[in-house]
Amino acid sequence: MTSSVGSSIITALGTGSGIDTSSLVSSLVSAVYDPKETLVTTKQTLNSTRISGIASAVSSLSTFSTALTSLLKNTSYAGAPASNDTSIASVTKLTGGDVTGLPAQLEVTQLAQAQVMKSATYASASSTVGLGTLTLTTASGTSTIKITDSNNSLTGLAKAINSSNSGVTATVMTDSTGSRLVLKGANGEDNGFSLTMESTDTADSNLQAFTFGSTGTEVDTSSASTMTQTQIAQNAKIVLDGMEMEYADNVVTDAIPYLRIDLNKAAPGTTVMLATDAPTSSITDLVSEFVDAYNTLREALNGASAAATSTTGAGALVNDSSIREMKTRLAKLTTMQLSDTGTYRTLSSIGISTNTDGTLTLDSDKLTAAYEKDPDAIRQMIDPDTSTDGNPGLAKAVADIQSALTGTSGALTLATTRYESLAEDYTEQLEKLDKQMTDYETRLTALYTAMETKLSALKATQSYLQQQIDAWNSSDS
Repeated sequence: MTSSVGSSIITALGTGSGIDTSSLVSSLVSAVYDPKETLVTTKQTLNSTRISGIASAVSSLSTFSTALTSLLKNTSYAGAPASNDTSIASVTKLTGGDVTGLPAQLEVTQLAQAQVMKSATYASASSTVGLGTLTLTTASGTSTIKITDSNNSLTGLAKAINSSNSGVTATVMTDSTGSRLVLKGANGEDNGFSLTMESTDTADSNLQAFTFGSTGTEVDTSSASTMTQTQIAQNAKIVLDGMEMEYADNVVTDAIPYLRIDLNKAAPGTTVMLATDAPTSSITDLVSEFVDAYNTLREALNGASAAATSTTGAGALVNDSSIREMKTRLAKLTTMQLSDTGTYRTLSSIGISTNTDGTLTLDSDKLTAAYEKDPDAIRQMIDPDTSTDGNPGLAKAVADIQSALTGTSGALTLATTRYESLAEDYTEQLEKLDKQMTDYETRLTALYTAMETKLSALKATQSYLQQQIDAWNSSDS
């Protein structure tokens, strides 16, 4: 660069041309600061790649853990609760938890039913029923049923009862013989009801034909009543694993955790088996899918942390300690105890081995043989009824690895913090370098501007002296 400057000065003195100060300053600044800027931006680019790589590792691990948990929740692997006689009782899994307590033996000795009353037959639904008030009594309280000239009919009486919102449903049923009022309560023996004329009521003799009292499941009718009980109110009665139980309804949701039992028919003496049916997809299929998903994750980690070769460069995370820890923790899955009981407690015991590159290989024959020998042990290892630290199961084991790596003090979290801090530092370095380059450019510009001014003065002096010399030479001649 010094030679270039000298040449410019010689040229200026010899030819009288000016110096390109702007170009000269730009060249000097670039020569000093371009290598520094390139060094920082190269580090910045690598650091950005590492941040992206760590984020990808975190995301991949989360996806892997979530997918495994979702897979295990799929009833195609876990099976679903089932009844061997749905005509007597059918079952459905409820949300919120796992069904426990199966298999179980169920006997339905009696179905729950509602009290039903019917009136005498009238000519039509519009037949008059009488005037005045009656009292409808249910387990929830009493209601006054009022019949006036505006609603004096079977239909009007039914509407008045339904409008009371007492839980009793009134219907006018009509056939070829005529019309009759039918009253029906809620299921359960505590839901009996009565329609009576109390001392405060004003029902005439015609309206009194619809009265009846109730004591438990029995019905008393007055001499004026024409009502008939066609069905008594009663509870459902079942025997579950030898235990007698009663329910007001035929839908039972609290006998077995997270299991709905629909009682469809009373069948005293007949035992219904409630159990978990065989899964439509074998647990061996699940293990195979796990191995495939694991290998996809591991291959991505291998690529990001690969060492340089003669034909390829090193991965961005080749020396990253967090990725090494992630690979180490995942590698332990095959030998980690996933169950504290049963014949099989580790993935390696059922045919899963680790290759030299960290990926897994599944020995299908060994897995099949193990499954045939003790399927429940494998199911408990892969998907236990309850996960604990000593009996985690596969999903919890993977989730624990994720938590350890991505928690507040986890290796991946700390690596992300470290690289983000470096990113801020590189940005500050570039900003500082930009300021230094600007200051340096200002100083050089001032220096060469002053030099150019001096050169201009020297050129003027040179021109004057040349004129004098030329004049002297002319006078001598």
